Amino acid sequence: MNEIVTTEKEDKDPENFDALKKLTTTVYLCQILTFALAGLPLLVGVGINFFNRNEVQGTWLQSHFDWQIKTVWMTLAGFALSGLAFNMGMELGLFILLPTLLLLVYRIVIGWAALTANKPVSEKN
Repeated sequence: MNEIVTTEKEDKDPENFDALKKLTTTVYLCQILTFALAGLPLLVGVGINFFNRNEVQGTWLQSHFDWQIKTVWMTLAGFALSGLAFNMGMELGLFILLPTLLLLVYRIVIGWAALTANKPVSEKN
């Protein structure tokens, strides 16, 4: 029932593909560590994405890299808006920060679940 989709890159060099899958897992882990280490791992993870983006092109891991990069942009935008609202003395910042954190958790869970199932992430999620 759950069919694993393979690509030519995956078939040609399975060891390299496994390493790329581990990198993808590392980026999800960095996103989780963002909660404990004040956002710095989020930037480390997106750096990994940008540095290795060409290697996953044309594979199902490309959808994960795109998902992770989009997650970072959305999270950074939420953090920036929240910070601006807090600096202006508004409690509105909290109402921006909480949904941003929930969105981050949601996107980590959806992405990690798809990765462990060896499937691409769908933007429908």
